[in-house]
Amino acid sequence: MGRILCVVNQKGGVGKTTTAVNLSAALAIAGQRTLLMDMDPQCNATTSVGIRPTDGHALISDEPITNSMQKIDAAGFEIVPGSRTFQDIDRLASSKASDAERLKSHLDTAFESFDYVLIDCPPSVGTLTQTALTASTEVLIPIQCEYFAMEGLTQLIQTIKKVIVATDGRLSFGGILLTMYDPTLELTKEVDEEVRDFFGEIVFQNVVPRDVALSEAPSHGKTVFQYAPRSRGAFAYTQLCMEVLQRD
Repeated sequence: MGRILCVVNQKGGVGKTTTAVNLSAALAIAGQRTLLMDMDPQCNATTSVGIRPTDGHALISDEPITNSMQKIDAAGFEIVPGSRTFQDIDRLASSKASDAERLKSHLDTAFESFDYVLIDCPPSVGTLTQTALTASTEVLIPIQCEYFAMEGLTQLIQTIKKVIVATDGRLSFGGILLTMYDPTLELTKEVDEEVRDFFGEIVFQNVVPRDVALSEAPSHGKTVFQYAPRSRGAFAYTQLCMEVLQRD
């Protein structure tokens, strides 16, 4: 079984889905068999690669999860689409033994065939996010370079620590990623220093800059590599991919 990265932040608009999608694409381009799993009811990861959300989420179906995987491109990049159906969301977050066991079985099956699995979580620390964390081996936290970057992180870190204990150390901190980085702003430099001083080596050296290509690509149903392969955003996620591979 490969590495399972849970991309999570309780705040919206920090580049969480952008990171899940484009890091997945970069890993596939690097020759890694990569699966993106959309567990966010907003289904932004699904629509940003040009796929429609499903009527029923594969993780709660009795059908094999492999039947629901869809190829994004020829580079070994696949996705399990998300669902906006309220009943699906409730069952994904369910504590019932039968639902939890079905979910675990599907996750185990999906993860056996891939080098990397990235899970895009909802912007919360609720049950859905905790379920995804429990299934993962690493957690990747994108942080926007803004004044309130550290706000709410304490609650998220405490949730992650509880999962680490509950899973006997299976889950670890994969890294913290600075996003929407603008080196011309003094605030960006201050946030960079504060995050690195507080979290140390788990912060990725590479950062993701503000780049219009990253904002535009989802509206075309494409990754940044398909939409603007020579953009600053594409270069940033290539560099991040290399750093993730080196941390293996």
